[in-house]
Amino acid sequence: MEDCQIVDLYWRRDGEAIAETNIKYGKYCYTIAWNILSDIQDAEECVNDTWMGAWNAMPVHRPDRLAPFLGKISRSLAFNKSKAKSAGKRGGGELSLALDELEICVPCSSSAEQCVQDAELERLVNQFLYTLPKKDCNIFLRRYWYVEPLTVIAKKYNLKLNTVKTSLYRSRIKLKSYLEKEGVSL
Repeated sequence: MEDCQIVDLYWRRDGEAIAETNIKYGKYCYTIAWNILSDIQDAEECVNDTWMGAWNAMPVHRPDRLAPFLGKISRSLAFNKSKAKSAGKRGGGELSLALDELEICVPCSSSAEQCVQDAELERLVNQFLYTLPKKDCNIFLRRYWYVEPLTVIAKKYNLKLNTVKTSLYRSRIKLKSYLEKEGVSL
């Protein structure tokens, strides 16, 4: 079923929307949640919560493409669940590693008044990604959006692990420079 047809089901408040969404995007959303949480039950719960989030958000939004819309919901839910699980202790796994890698080039947001600055930062990062060669952009997104392990990225692009690490390092340095030129300070 096409995205526009699924969105129409949501707008009509037809329960079939969730079933069709799960058929088309269940694996995609599960992969995002799994990469962040590394727990089957938590990932499945995030996917189910994603459908509820889409159901609740659809009357306000009418996305043309469901993949990024649903991916953003899944990712946000998985990050929140990860934060809740690791409250008071250092998290482990790929999420923690990926966030540590980005720490040198993206400022920390710890207060409510930084909401507007966060939206601007998101816009600038998206602009930056368009400046990267396609392969570097894809590697960056796979690591920092999908939180894929470095070994998985290397295998996917038939690259050596060190090549992936180097690409990510160079992209982070470029991102830091780009953000500094745009007036974003760490």
